[in-house]
Amino acid sequence: MVFFLTIIAITFALLIYKAYRNTYKAVFHRVEVRCSGNDQDVVRILHLSDLHLENLSISPDYLYKNLKNEQIDLIALTGDFLDRKRSIPKLVPYLKVFQKLNPAYGIYAVFGNHDYVLKGEHFQTLKTTLEKHGCIVLQNEAKTISIKGKTVNVIGIDDFCTGRSDLEKAYAHIKDGLNLVLTHDPNIVLHMRRYHFDYLLSGHFHGGQIHWPKPYHLVKMGKLVRMNIIKGYHELDGKPFYISEGLGQTGVNIRVGTKPEITLHTLSLTPLNQHEAEEAV
Repeated sequence: MVFFLTIIAITFALLIYKAYRNTYKAVFHRVEVRCSGNDQDVVRILHLSDLHLENLSISPDYLYKNLKNEQIDLIALTGDFLDRKRSIPKLVPYLKVFQKLNPAYGIYAVFGNHDYVLKGEHFQTLKTTLEKHGCIVLQNEAKTISIKGKTVNVIGIDDFCTGRSDLEKAYAHIKDGLNLVLTHDPNIVLHMRRYHFDYLLSGHFHGGQIHWPKPYHLVKMGKLVRMNIIKGYHELDGKPFYISEGLGQTGVNIRVGTKPEITLHTLSLTPLNQHEAEEAV
């Protein structure tokens, strides 16, 4: 009996160790959305989500070594940076790497539910730290920029999970052009039938983090989970969106059936409605 229990204990320990080691190597996904092959008609977006600095095994140096030779036009950070004030200094080396990657059209950030664990001056310190290191922080607001002569609205929708999303406010001052939405909780897409987007980037679900045999623990995290939409590329009403598996972990620093994710999206600068009209000709 003792021998049998020892074997079980060793097996369990090895599985936990393997799950822990899974957090040290990220998968690099490349996603192309409506690309025509014309390099002047695309924007290349580095998307990172859910750093969770309290449980993050991917180092700033790892990110730089794996991304330094990539052509990156814009960096999108979709929330859940941390949830402890003591972790804020740990964010700085990552932000310096993002600056060093020199995205031609800027670094944009939105907040997630864990970020809002911070209150008052501590939350403001997080926001200020992001801004001091080159991030444009969007809380239900949009920034209109010109990319390769095309108008792009970068729309930041605040966290849906904590009830902070305000679609009307986020879309209040956008111009005619491509709508790129950044948000943390992808469940917001179920409420955006009246709000157009050409592409939406999000995170929140971590691909389940412990995805074995299924991520049953996510069932309370919204309707998308019950639709088995928890990671990767999807479309709703013909509008495309992407759910990152995240870079860090929450709760415990292990992953089963999923890996940290770095994603480079190559997106056509032609808006969806114009793209569809051109295809119909």
